[in-house]
Amino acid sequence: MSRISKKFLDLEKSKKTCLISYITAGDPTIAVTPEIMDSLVDSGTDIIELGVPFSDPMADGPTIQRACERALKQNVSCFDIFQAVENFRKKDKTTPIVLMGYLNPIERIGYEKFSRLASESGVDAILVVDLPHEEASDIVNVFKKDNLESIFLIAPNTDLSRIQKISKYASGFLYYVSLKGVTGASTLNINETREQLKNIKKAVNLPLAVGFGIKDAETAKSLSEDADAIVIGSAIVKIIEKDQNDKTKINDGIMDLMKPIRLGLDESGHTEG
Repeated sequence: MSRISKKFLDLEKSKKTCLISYITAGDPTIAVTPEIMDSLVDSGTDIIELGVPFSDPMADGPTIQRACERALKQNVSCFDIFQAVENFRKKDKTTPIVLMGYLNPIERIGYEKFSRLASESGVDAILVVDLPHEEASDIVNVFKKDNLESIFLIAPNTDLSRIQKISKYASGFLYYVSLKGVTGASTLNINETREQLKNIKKAVNLPLAVGFGIKDAETAKSLSEDADAIVIGSAIVKIIEKDQNDKTKINDGIMDLMKPIRLGLDESGHTEG
């Protein structure tokens, strides 16, 4: 059983919602990235999403774009990220890690080499933002050979028939983008999102994560009634940006943000299958 499947199974048994946290690898430095990952786990994170810095993002809002720029100025590469994951795995063998990024860096390295190195470093899954399922079979099969799961995005305007087609290529979980926009947006309609989550869960068997626009414990707790996982990203990256020269302040800021969210999720109790 994969780390991701085991995590969701364990949380389901405990009636808890999975908390997924996103950071950009290499922000503020690649050396600090494993330490920030440790802080995320200590604050209640169940799965870590590591963003692969890219120069031309399509889904990232200004906060994450700036994080990518900070990392790219230091020439952070996929190979550096693999090493950071290896360093994290020296202490943590169980927390699932998802690499989230764009297809171009993977193609530059080559599907097989990228997949092998990611798996060997301790990565569990890959989310390629700009890869539609119609073009995904080759790379998904390569990932499968290295026991890497493939995470796919679905959007508010993705109809159920397409979601079902996407789910045939997906593994681990499906990531529902809760709004038509970029990361960090503030126009989330909670009631509408909950209705959409209910409809999607009737159509697919994979765990369902929801992200984009979730910034506080109240929103996370509400959405957890209809989702298996909550994703927090831009709010964490803003803390790193604000205190990028002070590791202690970054750690304290992450704790202050994430612990109330973790507590709220645990208090709500997760009943969805």
